[in-house]
Amino acid sequence: MTAENGQDGIDSSSVVSNSATVADTSVKKLSRLQVGMLVDGYQLEEKLHTGGMAALWRVTDLQQRFVQADGSLPALIMKVPLMFSIDDPTAIVAFEVEQMIMPKLKGKHVPKYYGAGDFDTQPFIVMEQIGGVSLRARFDAAPLPIDEVVNVGIKVATALQDLHRQHVIHLDLKPSNIMFRAEGDVVLIDYGLSRHDKLPDLLGEEFRLPMGTGPYIAPEQVLGIRNEPRSDQFSLGVLLYHLATGERPYGHPTSVAGLKKRLYRDPIPPRAHNAAIPDWLQEIILRCLEVEPGARFDTAAQLALMLQNPAQLRLTARAEKRGQDGMMSVLKRRFQAAGAEPFAQYSVSEHLSQAPIIMVALHLSESNTELADDIRMITRRLLQTEPGARLACVTIRKTSRIGLDDAMVQNGQNMHVKQLVELKHWARPLQVRNDKITFHVLEAHDPAAAIIDYAHNNNVDQIIIGSRGSSTLRRYLGSVSAQVVAEAECTVTVVKQRRE
Repeated sequence: MTAENGQDGIDSSSVVSNSATVADTSVKKLSRLQVGMLVDGYQLEEKLHTGGMAALWRVTDLQQRFVQADGSLPALIMKVPLMFSIDDPTAIVAFEVEQMIMPKLKGKHVPKYYGAGDFDTQPFIVMEQIGGVSLRARFDAAPLPIDEVVNVGIKVATALQDLHRQHVIHLDLKPSNIMFRAEGDVVLIDYGLSRHDKLPDLLGEEFRLPMGTGPYIAPEQVLGIRNEPRSDQFSLGVLLYHLATGERPYGHPTSVAGLKKRLYRDPIPPRAHNAAIPDWLQEIILRCLEVEPGARFDTAAQLALMLQNPAQLRLTARAEKRGQDGMMSVLKRRFQAAGAEPFAQYSVSEHLSQAPIIMVALHLSESNTELADDIRMITRRLLQTEPGARLACVTIRKTSRIGLDDAMVQNGQNMHVKQLVELKHWARPLQVRNDKITFHVLEAHDPAAAIIDYAHNNNVDQIIIGSRGSSTLRRYLGSVSAQVVAEAECTVTVVKQRRE
């Protein structure tokens, strides 16, 4: 989870990590970014913000690549990932997600995308600088006048509907991620934790802890479900509750156990905090906060419509509530929630079920170049017979059973970064479309178990793995490939190393 000002989130680190990227010189360059430096023709003018996952810089495009119709140049910001936190490997994965999603987005409710730098050199995303302010500034003044709360709800719901029509679920809606243009339109920013129906869900594949920001995360997200558009509606309900009452409906949870309480404990009704809230607004807010997504509004557009036309809203018992549900109702919901746990019942992406998933497990090193070439040849043949397949390229960073491994190696080089770059270089000759291939660096003390677990959790149809020949020790202990063949639930193709 991400933390808002470091207070609202919990640690989202996982044993499985796709953090990764950048060669030695790039890491050094990233760690020394300063005002006045040039990055791919962009001059760094001012560091605007440093968050938990990235830094934002105001930049000038010295090459003037984006001259507008009136001859002026757009105001630009550059987002640069922070790749040195070994405690939160989601940062680099989230940056890759944002790099995938932002070029697909259009319209006034999203920042305009101008370009990006790959991890091979200097990773960054360049986008328009929104001239207005964020919603966060208004929360200090809560509770706000009812008219303003309703107006915010309409604008945010309208922006969400536009986003959902573009196949994107935000999944991290919070005050600091909601901006207002000068003309009043809402802009949704920060897509590092988002999910695009037509693109690989890297975060969902790699991490098992809930992803989001504690106070705003939806119950189904706690259970690991990332393909429900009404999760954003729940987050908006939390925002409206806070703006109308000055309180958060679920407090500030700092653990997964704290997040799970929203699966069975209903919030205090808003009107118990602020009697000025009309019954129809309480109806809308509590409907957004329903545990079951099906009990919320069908779409964000319908939510916006009801906020604009409250007289057409059918009121239920929600509108009259003055206190929380009784203990029997809570126990019943808790029993039902226990049936949904553990949340390792991972919701597989819809597009994954429509085509086979091929996993290539690689150990890249200078001594294994021939074996890597042979694996690539077998992979190419298989992709030719399965044109709709999606390829997952995986390598293992072996860790100790006890203690913490340092994610950094000598000369400031990030090991995850190095290994991901190697994977990308290996796969480049295959010429697979970007939306059909993903790259994963898994941290585990048992490589075979990590490969088997990844294949199981992600519904892999076939594994391609190399075998580095035989030796007395390997025959005695058992090789990684042999264990994968014996225990994997899918087809396994073993490519053996050529003998001299």
